[in-house]
Amino acid sequence: MSAAPPDAIRRIVYLGTPGLAVPPLRALVDAGYEIPLVVSRADARRGRGAQRLPSPVKAAALELGLPVTDRLADLDEVEADLAVVVAYGHLIPEAMLDRLAFVNLHFSLLPRWRGAAPVERAILAGDTTTGVCLMDLDIELDTGAVYCRTETPIGDDETLDELRGRLVEIGTDQLVRALADGFGEPEPQVGDPVYAAKITAAEREIDWSQSAVAIHRRVRVGDAFTTWNGKRFKIHRTRLAAVSDSGVVVSTPVGRLELLEVQPEGKPRMDAVAWANGARWSADQTFGS
Repeated sequence: MSAAPPDAIRRIVYLGTPGLAVPPLRALVDAGYEIPLVVSRADARRGRGAQRLPSPVKAAALELGLPVTDRLADLDEVEADLAVVVAYGHLIPEAMLDRLAFVNLHFSLLPRWRGAAPVERAILAGDTTTGVCLMDLDIELDTGAVYCRTETPIGDDETLDELRGRLVEIGTDQLVRALADGFGEPEPQVGDPVYAAKITAAEREIDWSQSAVAIHRRVRVGDAFTTWNGKRFKIHRTRLAAVSDSGVVVSTPVGRLELLEVQPEGKPRMDAVAWANGARWSADQTFGS
């Protein structure tokens, strides 16, 4: 575990990388805390042309006029009361944990879904609830004791972006309240851990031998694809369909699925009915071929 958070906290170093880590950083600035350093992962090649671009957290830090680095060792040169970690992407060395108090926002109800993709795994597994833990940081992955946790239901049609957005709001509120009211004593995690590995490209391909519910979950996680007439075909939005429903409805071994928004290879996203009319699709034609 890391050093205990002090009673009086004014100077906070912040470690984060993706877009979901931007709102907590902005909230800390808005609450008046000094941010002597932001640490984010190094610029990476993204998008067409493979340009080197800053992470969303680095871009936000520069916009806010905050010092930012991609060198974790630079923390040793900064005086701070606390380090806040949100989806940083690297483990913190033990020597650094001994020197400074670290707290971490994790988007699951630990010890379920430790690891890199807790929100995605919760949706794919069909979990009906998830939540956010504000936790102490340990040398092992997501094993630290928990200062506070907030539970929230997962909607049957809630997408990854929608759920993750809600969890970020919950976690940001948790963090700001703990800083104002005190962290208290953390409680050890109880139960058997379940790990949330990153979603692979192969997992994003739709398996039409699965049930409509399972396929709907995969689509809700995002970047789901199949093939149509031998070409890649993305499916962006679906819903579970009743027997009487019309539209672009696909039968599965268990249940029926209505396609709402699709993207044929080389074309923009579009309404599924508009695509079906143009492609002259019929219900007896199959995807995945």
